[in-house]
Amino acid sequence: MTRIKLAFAASLAVPVALWLLADSLAPEPFGYFTFRAVFVQLSGIIAIVAMSAATILALRPKWLEPHLGGLDKMYRLHKWLGIAALVAAVLHWWWAQGTKWMVGWGWLERPARGGGQGEGQGAGAGAGPSGVVDWLHGQRGLAEGLGEWAFYAVVALSVLALWKRFPYHLFVKTHRWIAAAYLVLVYHAVVLTKPAYWVQPVGWLLAALLAAGTVAALLALSGRIGAGRKVAGAIESIIDYPELRVLETRVRLQPGWPGHKSGQFAFVQSDRSEGAHPYTIASAWNAEDPQVTFITKALGDHTTRLRERLRTGMEVTVEGPYGCFDFDDDRPRQIWIGAGIGITPFIARMKHLARNPSERPIDLFHPTMDVSEVALGKLKADAAAARVRPHVLVSPRDGLLTAEDIRKAVPEWQTASIWFCGPPRFGAALRADFLARGLPAAAFHQELFEMR
Repeated sequence: MTRIKLAFAASLAVPVALWLLADSLAPEPFGYFTFRAVFVQLSGIIAIVAMSAATILALRPKWLEPHLGGLDKMYRLHKWLGIAALVAAVLHWWWAQGTKWMVGWGWLERPARGGGQGEGQGAGAGAGPSGVVDWLHGQRGLAEGLGEWAFYAVVALSVLALWKRFPYHLFVKTHRWIAAAYLVLVYHAVVLTKPAYWVQPVGWLLAALLAAGTVAALLALSGRIGAGRKVAGAIESIIDYPELRVLETRVRLQPGWPGHKSGQFAFVQSDRSEGAHPYTIASAWNAEDPQVTFITKALGDHTTRLRERLRTGMEVTVEGPYGCFDFDDDRPRQIWIGAGIGITPFIARMKHLARNPSERPIDLFHPTMDVSEVALGKLKADAAAARVRPHVLVSPRDGLLTAEDIRKAVPEWQTASIWFCGPPRFGAALRADFLARGLPAAAFHQELFEMR
């Protein structure tokens, strides 16, 4: 989390700092309209920079994963950047459009033209080739109108994205259209940014991000996200655990899968109209037996319908692998906490350890509301083969798992790293408790498996 917090702060602080090298929030003479002119520029730059960065992250760039802690963290950063862009865009829109309304209502009196009051005017506004500046000036009316309507579209699509009850398959379809609105806003930004900025560091940063964001948006609109990491496969077997509302699905892969580490996840598409959904991989990789297993729980519309939709032999597409929840650290022991369906990455790791034994002591805590004796038997068999000590807690019978329970069961917890996958709030509470007791922040690893 620390890395994405720093990345988020830098994504906002760097463009603001560069803008302050080029302009000022205290223009001379200072007044409502002179301040409006510079603030509209600043808020517009913050909004388009954040939106550009979010659009680039939407490509799921693999090279960024090690730096940001995995795709799950990158999606959290994508969400934060989207919210920041939305807030900055609302401020930008209000100071630009709201001022015009207030002038029309007679609440404000617009000063005479030529006093440096326009959003694109100010010191050095004429910098750059005169022909280009003249062309940009001639585009202002169109850019303002298109930008306003693109802003309304982004607001509506962002609200749908943030509304958790909005069905995931509809979210996937509608969210893509933000890329189209972004392209309109790129044109808006190019035309209405002060010409003087383009020959300064803030302009160089803006140009680079707009170019990269444009490429990312075009790839998104053409359905090319993750295209080079997709492999065809077919469902080989399906096991239903009705007591848990869980399916265990094994997929036989065609050549091209690069292999995966325990704890990583993939996007799986079984229906083109539904789109791809992310699932943690529940199997270790064996190049001689190229298959992956996914364990899915009926938690929403899509996963509830999988029981009726999936069939043995059905063709699917698997994209990945993604994620850095890979159990890689140098602590002398590990504590795993797989709450509910969060047990999945630990199953994969135990299967890996069964073939690649480790001397490191490992305790696995699995709190769950529901029990299947068949599934529980498999879990205990995997733990025995991997030499992992299991602690299964059925909440209605044993109560809720607490950090104190874990410390009592593992007195050497201070030497351990903790790996958590499950409900985010539960993980955050455990993390806060352990860090308050002296566990280093870097020793607590949490999968943020929320894609929106």
